[in-house]
Amino acid sequence: MPAEVKQSILKEVDLHSKTNNTEHHTSEVLEEQLIVRRGQPFTLTLKLTQPFNPDLHPLTIIAVTGELPSEDLGTKSCFGIPDSVKRSPSAKAVWKVELHKNSSSLTGVLILTITPPADSPIGEYELSVKHREEETSLATLVVLFNPWCPDDSVFLPDEKERQEYVMNEQGTIYRGSGNYISPMSWDFGQFEDSMVKICLAILDFNRKHFDDPAEDVSSRCDPIYVGRVVSAMVNGQDDHGVLDGRWEGPYDDGVFPSHWSGSHTILNRWFTECYPVKYGQCWVFAGVMCSVMRLLGIPCRVVTNFMSAHDSDMNLTIDVYHADYGVEGRETMDSVWNFHVWVEGWMRRPDLADDGKYDGWQVLDPTPQELSNGVYCCGPAPVKAILNGDTHLKYDVPFVFAEVNADCIDWLVKADGSEVKMSSDTKRVGQNISTKAVGSDKRLDITHTYKHKEGTEKEREVFKYAITRDFGRGEGEMENGETENVPPPEVFMQFEEVSKPMDGKDVSLRLVLHSESSVPRPLSITISVQAMKYNGSPAANIQSEVKEETLEPGKELSSPVLVPFSVYHKHMVESDSIKVSAVVTDKEKPKNTYLAVDNIVLLDPPISLTVPSQVKLYHEASGEVVFTNLVNKTLTDCTLTLSGSGLFREEFEIKLPDLPRNRRVRIKFPFFPHKAGEKTLIIDFDCSTFRDIKSSYTVNVTEY
Repeated sequence: MPAEVKQSILKEVDLHSKTNNTEHHTSEVLEEQLIVRRGQPFTLTLKLTQPFNPDLHPLTIIAVTGELPSEDLGTKSCFGIPDSVKRSPSAKAVWKVELHKNSSSLTGVLILTITPPADSPIGEYELSVKHREEETSLATLVVLFNPWCPDDSVFLPDEKERQEYVMNEQGTIYRGSGNYISPMSWDFGQFEDSMVKICLAILDFNRKHFDDPAEDVSSRCDPIYVGRVVSAMVNGQDDHGVLDGRWEGPYDDGVFPSHWSGSHTILNRWFTECYPVKYGQCWVFAGVMCSVMRLLGIPCRVVTNFMSAHDSDMNLTIDVYHADYGVEGRETMDSVWNFHVWVEGWMRRPDLADDGKYDGWQVLDPTPQELSNGVYCCGPAPVKAILNGDTHLKYDVPFVFAEVNADCIDWLVKADGSEVKMSSDTKRVGQNISTKAVGSDKRLDITHTYKHKEGTEKEREVFKYAITRDFGRGEGEMENGETENVPPPEVFMQFEEVSKPMDGKDVSLRLVLHSESSVPRPLSITISVQAMKYNGSPAANIQSEVKEETLEPGKELSSPVLVPFSVYHKHMVESDSIKVSAVVTDKEKPKNTYLAVDNIVLLDPPISLTVPSQVKLYHEASGEVVFTNLVNKTLTDCTLTLSGSGLFREEFEIKLPDLPRNRRVRIKFPFFPHKAGEKTLIIDFDCSTFRDIKSSYTVNVTEY
């Protein structure tokens, strides 16, 4: 409804919020508030109490954002009909207005078409009008980035990609390990209630805003700047950011990171409590950042890098230490994570090249790992720069290059403290780099966008070039990036699954060895089993054993490995994978040692979710969850959490009774769809023995 304005000149203003928001692809956010995208016109209707004569009484409109608006900073713009407004000669981001042909100057009905420039700072604006010496407030509106506008630096030409990377509220995040890639549904919920206020508050809470609010608001015209701010603000490491990270327990004063299924609950809790939410890990940080970026209008996707290196000493080499039998493992600052999750934002990079060479996807990582210009943030690092080895470029290209390209050296730590180099691996790091495909739930492998094929001359060439281009590296370090050649092994071995490893069942593997040697080889085989955090740090030793075997020439040796559920389950409640390592020593040539490692991610026990595939908007629907306890142990502290943007207003938790062995629990639940379209319902079953078993189902909510 048009708002009544009690002024002598201006009788009424109609913001046409519903129509404008639909045309600006923001009606999913709010229909009541005017939310527009820069570089695109929107329409207002003004009704004056007197006829409009622009020659006698021009109409001036003022748009301001931030506490200290300035024409020179682009945070204030004066424009009008006719456009004879005096403005600063160095004014930036000047807005435009045109009088629509259907206006009636005689009756004072003015239909105005207003366009915020494609380089205007994003944020909340106050719009006012000045006419016949009276100044009147018109509206509070929000201006966002515009990936539909060719002049905007976040322009994305493909409509299907815009729908996926800006408008889609549901997504998939990949976890596990290179051999056990596991998809999980994530509810970005960027158009849920209060998300505009929350995301703008994130910008206002950043440290740069407190240091210089005028310059900070002005800089919000640049997605490069905004991306760095959001990356820093999603973690609470050095400010009052959204999430605190924790990679080992206890988690009693917060939420276990694997519990989260979406961003809105986290962001809303931060906004309400004004304190970092506990706790997140990399996929949670990335999921939350993707939601904020999509709401602000920057195309964004979540990316998972399997076998991801954390190169703390920045020499592009990861040293991995394996303990001999009965020897304590050696800690190192470097690590290889089973997986690591970041986001890519789509934007131009005129700060790096005039020809658009580095435009496109940029890595942004909100997980607090290393400082970047004194702040825990990372990026935007152009994916094209990482592919080319251009490690001299900002921001944080060397760190991301190492995550996908670092070489690994495996060392055996002997009882006397000496270290024996076992192998050098140029291919281990940076596998199966994955994101959700456009318009489907399929996994898209984008490894080729980050690096050339492993084992090729081009890949080695780029690696050597990257070392020379990283000018921040010390003189001595430049020699160390290339791993020394290690002679090819005389014994070949690998782990094979006897059956699919599932939580709740014994894990059964076999170690298979063979040799090209023409003589028998007596071997000492040490097999160690550890519970691991996904970031590559050990949580607990589960079991170990030493075997003596003889490998006959031309024959295969198979050695069974059994890890009973009764032995591993207490260690795995708060761990992410089981690392099975075999260190084999040639007894006749003790200096010859060989290594095989398997990182096993246990499959969750089966859980059944039944939901109607089609439901009606604003009509109650129901679903059902069924779970059976198949382990020889009573499950305690059982809860079921239900969520899904458009289906639930907020997370809904159901506490369940203890579940004895072979007992089945059946839970029926209602939900009330409040948004039309394809929505994802996500469940999370948690208990004392199994941590956060998830399932999801896509529901089509129809209006009729």
